[in-house]
Amino acid sequence: MNFFTETDRFILRKIEKTDVDGLFKMESTPEVHHFLGKMPLQKKEQAAKVIENIRNQYQVNGIGRWAVIDKKTGDFVGWSGLKYEQEVRKDRPYYDLGYRFRKEYWGQGIATETAIASLKYGFEVLKLEKICAGAHINNIASNRVLQKVGMKFIETFDAYGDPHHWYELDSGF
Repeated sequence: MNFFTETDRFILRKIEKTDVDGLFKMESTPEVHHFLGKMPLQKKEQAAKVIENIRNQYQVNGIGRWAVIDKKTGDFVGWSGLKYEQEVRKDRPYYDLGYRFRKEYWGQGIATETAIASLKYGFEVLKLEKICAGAHINNIASNRVLQKVGMKFIETFDAYGDPHHWYELDSGF
């Protein structure tokens, strides 16, 4: 297990091929994809490809989303963390903070807890100067998390045909 960091309740580690069932359970839930183009996964093979893509990011960019594992149960809760992003905003590559969780774990402060750990890792371990994030303007929960962890609203931009809020945080948070 490639362990990166932990919080009081969770281990944040590399996503492994063995996470396919938990990842599929999360990614096949329509509510999880409500602000993500409304295209939940239909087959477990698609989840395996998502895992392969994330694991490739570790190799190519040195960072990618992490599995969030409940310390008490060992359950795959979702993913959180940083990734090097070059597609969403073609005008600028950036380190992106993101998170996604199985629906039954929503509303428990997990996004905030793991986002703080991810920011700390990005600034203290990776020595990044800036971390960015985007959230659909109607995704109130995600926007609230980004504001709560100290990210600053910069502008509204278009992603995938929908308006999103853009946030940034400089090192020294």
